[in-house]
Order: sequence, then C-alpha cells, then structure tokens
Amino acid sequence: MATVRPKSDFDVDEACKKLQKAMKGAGTNEAAIIEVLSTHDAKQRFLIRERYSALCGKDLMKELKSELSGDLENAVLALLTPIPVFLAQELRGAMKGAGTKEKILVDILLPRTNNEVVAIREAYKIEFGRELKDDLAGELKGDLQRLFVAQVSAQRDHDDSVDRDKAERDAKELYEAGEGRTGTDEAAFTMILVSRSFLQLKVTFEMYEKIGGKDFEEAIRKETRGVLQEALLTIVKYAKSHSKYFAERLQQAVKGVGTDEKALVRIVVGRSEIDLEHIAKEYAVLFGKPLAKVVHSELSGDFRKLLVALIGDH
Repeated sequence: MATVRPKSDFDVDEACKKLQKAMKGAGTNEAAIIEVLSTHDAKQRFLIRERYSALCGKDLMKELKSELSGDLENAVLALLTPIPVFLAQELRGAMKGAGTKEKILVDILLPRTNNEVVAIREAYKIEFGRELKDDLAGELKGDLQRLFVAQVSAQRDHDDSVDRDKAERDAKELYEAGEGRTGTDEAAFTMILVSRSFLQLKVTFEMYEKIGGKDFEEAIRKETRGVLQEALLTIVKYAKSHSKYFAERLQQAVKGVGTDEKALVRIVVGRSEIDLEHIAKEYAVLFGKPLAKVVHSELSGDFRKLLVALIGDH
C-alpha cells in the first residue's frame, strides 16, 4: 500500500500560497515546503506545480532550485516530476560523460514491469530525443548489453497464470546453462529472466531448487561475476518478493559504505504511492527496526525530515 495518499481537503491555491510564503523574504521555510509536498499525492503536486505559475507568476521548479540545495533539492524536485521522467533523467545522468554507472541502470530498469519500462523508455525519448535502447547498446558490452537491451524491449510475459510445465522446462534449461555444464551460457539465463512473467519466474526458481539442489541465487553467484551477477540477482530477488527486494536495497543504501542518498530518493519517492508501506513493514521484519527510525538515525537535516515524512509511521 501507498504511504502518500491524496489530500482529502485539497485546495490548490492554498498549497501554492503556502509554498510562496515559505520562499518569500530572507531565508527559506523548508518545513513548510516538506509539509505541503509530503501530504499531497503526485497528481495533486503536479496541479500545484501548474497552478503556481499562474497564481504566483513564477516557475515553481526554478524557485525551489534557487532556494534549496543538495539532497533536499533533489528529493523535492523528484516529488514534482512524473516518476518516469525522473527515472529517465537519472538514467541519462548515469550514461552521460566519462564512464557508465551500471548500478544505477540495474536499480532503475530491472525491477520493473513492462508498463513501467515502456513509460520510462517513452519519457527518455521525449526528454532527450534519443532512444534508450540505442544509448544502452552504445554504453554496455557483451552479456550485460544483451540483458538491458532485451529488458527495455519490454517483451516480458504479463499473464497472471502460471504454467508449471514451462517452469520445469525453464528450470532444467537454466541448470543445463550453468551448473550442469562446463562454462556458463549467459544468453540462456538472459532469455528466460527477461521474457517470463515475474510470477512464472518465481515458480521456475522453486523448480530449479528441486532439480539443482540449491537456490538459483547460489548458482548465479557461482556462475557469474560483477555487474552481470548483480543484474541477474536483481531480477531473481524482485521476482521472489517485490517488497523484500526493495527492503534489502534500502538497507544497502543506508548501511553500506557511505549512504546512497540517490537510491533512497529513487525508492522512497518512486514507491511512496505504490507499495512503500509493505516495503517498510518487510524492512522491520528483516532488520528488526522501523525503516523510518533507521533513516532518521542515518540522515540529517531537512532531507531526513522529508524522507521520514514520506515513509510515515510503519
């Protein structure tokens, strides 16, 4: 369930005036900005963004950019940007300039449904006038390139039913492509992992454990390395449990070597109107502490206040 829901007594003019007042004169009232943005859902926030220009005579995004900075600025602007557009911008940033930040590509593109991938792909085309598939093909090589190009083609089955015979055949093929041979057929891994529905994959992995005698994640860790290994594991973990995958990713973001603030923004903002409540509950089960409390202890200032407000008391 969502942690951010539509404000029942929504008044777009009142919200605009609160934001205008928060940025008027010397100093900025960050608490007021956080209160407005964390208590309205995405549709309401976009209405506020559009109305602000007519009512106040200024562009809200430009005003916020001039008043805020750092992680708080990034999170606030993300809240006022359609999620597919925000993620498209993150992708472009990951591929622009020297070096490609493959971990960001994994985070954004692999734990996604077909509809989400298509929305990001279309937003990328509109924002940058470029084809996402072509940019990925130009930035990546080998098995990793094939995996991402296939993923953004959005050809994954979306049937809610499960074919257990197919799951068993696929499990055997996965075994024969990895542990059942000398060397690894990564192309076979990719074909199955990017084309089957997540529900179908979940059953396939159960079948694999019966055939191979171990979890398919163990096979991936044994048979692959580096970013390709991380990419394949992301698909497997997401297929097994969406909420557990994101809970573990949040733990990595807050407890790893240095806090990954951008990953926190992508997950907290991106899932706040989908399933962040479930993710927070899963986090508490896995790690024994409320997500909001951990975020509060690991972050600071107004950025902390905003993320805690979006997570809520779960």
